[in-house]
Amino acid sequence: MEEIRDTVSQGRGGTRRVRISDLAEALGLTKSTVSRALNNYADIAPETRRRVAEMAAQMGYAPMPYAQAVRTGRVRALGLVLELDAPDRYGPFLADFLGGITQEATLEGWTLTVASSNSREEMEATVTRLLQEHKVDGFILPRTMVEDPRVDFLRAKHVPFVLFGRVGHGKPDPGLSWYDVDGAEAMRAAVARLAALGHKRIGFVGPSAAYNFAVLRREGYQAGLAEAGISFDPALEIMEVSDRAGGAQAARDLLDLPQPPTAIVYATDATALGAYDVARERGLRIGRELSVISYDGIPEGRMIDPPLTSFAVDSRHAGERLAALLIAQLRGADPAGLQELVVARLEPGGSDGPPPSVS
Repeated sequence: MEEIRDTVSQGRGGTRRVRISDLAEALGLTKSTVSRALNNYADIAPETRRRVAEMAAQMGYAPMPYAQAVRTGRVRALGLVLELDAPDRYGPFLADFLGGITQEATLEGWTLTVASSNSREEMEATVTRLLQEHKVDGFILPRTMVEDPRVDFLRAKHVPFVLFGRVGHGKPDPGLSWYDVDGAEAMRAAVARLAALGHKRIGFVGPSAAYNFAVLRREGYQAGLAEAGISFDPALEIMEVSDRAGGAQAARDLLDLPQPPTAIVYATDATALGAYDVARERGLRIGRELSVISYDGIPEGRMIDPPLTSFAVDSRHAGERLAALLIAQLRGADPAGLQELVVARLEPGGSDGPPPSVS
């Protein structure tokens, strides 16, 4: 690498911009091959593109963005607008999620542009500005809703995008690109696990039904009850809960019922932590007198006593795959063929066990 460093450090001031010819020399490739790899031509093997991208990052190669935009019509930037009015403001996952996106984007020679908004209206204005200023080529859309106006908005502008989650519950659009984790299956499995332990009264606490994932997880809970032969009781289901305080209040409401549940399935870990607060208030032992299972796998759930039994999501992997799907779409792939559904991983803790009458 000393020879490479000498090659690219000459010129006025002792330094100059790393050129394609420098990359070509370091890799033992032709300048044409390196250029086509950097511009993602289909005739260049994926492994060669990856080698070129890694060497470009190592040597500090950076294409002139405006010249590249004129030449290719792309600025090679993915867009992400974080809506700060989201229920949990993306919780503890954001660092891993962004890390996954940026890692995959960097390997493919792309960048990530992140912006924020405080409302859906502000989000649309932010997206429009980023497009007008030629700062992004397409968008990753987290926090999908059953009826998501962002989809129509971006389609009307003919802007590529990929969803973290799905939309149009009951009438899904087959032409959309998305990556999702099967929350419905996780909730079904949670109920099956509790039923196998002997629980007959199992509650459910979920977020706003405007979010597609909330509806899917509620349906998974209900499907689990049906499979276990347990009658659905609407009194045991509480929605519109988005934080720890709300999770605590939901636990109080459920435990105050004439026939309270012996177990509660929470759609998110952040809300499930509220059940621990109520257990302390009432002298109940989590995992013995009240069982709790939830979803997300946040670090706080592993540190609490007893550790929370949860279905964990790999946020970093989600970011990587969303970036890969969007880049594939920007390279011309059909969005309808860019859909991935993965399962959440059960992380057993001490928060679930047999009901008091069985233990």
